[in-house]
Amino acid sequence: MAELEGEAGENVVVETRADQTGARIVSLSGELDSANADALDASLAPLTQERSAEVIFDLSGLRFMDSAGIAVLLGVAAKVNAVRLRDPSPAVRRVIELTGLSDVLRIES
Repeated sequence: MAELEGEAGENVVVETRADQTGARIVSLSGELDSANADALDASLAPLTQERSAEVIFDLSGLRFMDSAGIAVLLGVAAKVNAVRLRDPSPAVRRVIELTGLSDVLRIES
């Protein structure tokens, strides 16, 4: 588990594991914004090395995400075969739906 802190003290906690199919599950909790998005992006770089990879972001513990967080998710989606978002909080779901990206960042509840 890694805790990434931004300049203003905002934290996002990252846990990564594989499921039984080999898909990588990345659990995010806390707040993901411009203060810590670059650190998260750098920590996810090893997951994007394999183009055929599938990444599932478990967002059930993420309280807040801004456009910088969306950019990180889109960056991962551009480098792997598939990205799915699992159980986003209502606030995070709304950000994704308002941006019109739910076709690229598939949401599963």
